[in-house]
Amino acid sequence: MSEKLVYDGLQSCPYLPGRVARMPLYRQLRPLTLVESDGRFANSERRVGGCLYRTACPTCQACQGIRVPVDTFEMTRSQRRVWKRCESRFRIEYGRPSCTEEKLDLFRRHKISRELTAGEDPDDIHERSYNFWLVYSCMLSMEMRYYLDDRLVGVGIVDLGQSSLSSVYFFFDPSPEIARLSPGVYSVLKEIELAKKTGRGHLYLGLYVEDCRHLSYKSDYSPHERMVKGVWQVPLDSHTDLKVQQP
Repeated sequence: MSEKLVYDGLQSCPYLPGRVARMPLYRQLRPLTLVESDGRFANSERRVGGCLYRTACPTCQACQGIRVPVDTFEMTRSQRRVWKRCESRFRIEYGRPSCTEEKLDLFRRHKISRELTAGEDPDDIHERSYNFWLVYSCMLSMEMRYYLDDRLVGVGIVDLGQSSLSSVYFFFDPSPEIARLSPGVYSVLKEIELAKKTGRGHLYLGLYVEDCRHLSYKSDYSPHERMVKGVWQVPLDSHTDLKVQQP
């Protein structure tokens, strides 16, 4: 046995008010290989620390996995402006995920600025919770540190497969000086670039939910594919039909 079910209850949906969610959570009993990680990404599974989950809601299918084929991705005009603006200002360092007081303070300020989700408390954001969620991993994970001059202003966590990457989480300095540069957009563009430079075919962006503003922005990265009823499909546009895409 390589995994153990640790939770499979019904809960309030974190994305759509008034709906019921089911997200079975499986603790991984050993590190996954790169090939195994690719398979989990392609199954639209998400990682939380050493666990993986996938939505299995009883009455709703609003959540769709979303991924970007990096070889065909094209920046929009707005994304090109963000790229040009940030490339000249940010310096990026790559390494293994770790927790420091500087990262913890940045993470706490980012979470508070974006409104804590139901049940979250700023006092719960501490070294242990940070390590559990972002540092400890059942996959090979990478940390991308974004600096403006010598000041840490953003941190991105990415999981690696042999032929794909999965974006886990990105947080940044919420001050107007940094926020106006659109670091969140820039981080996705840099992860797409990383995937392409390392010969990987897809960047997985997690879940897309059309009616959730925190997740719907992911459709801005095109062309992209979404998992609908267990099949990866290519949207013909942002709101209408989709055509089937091979895994």
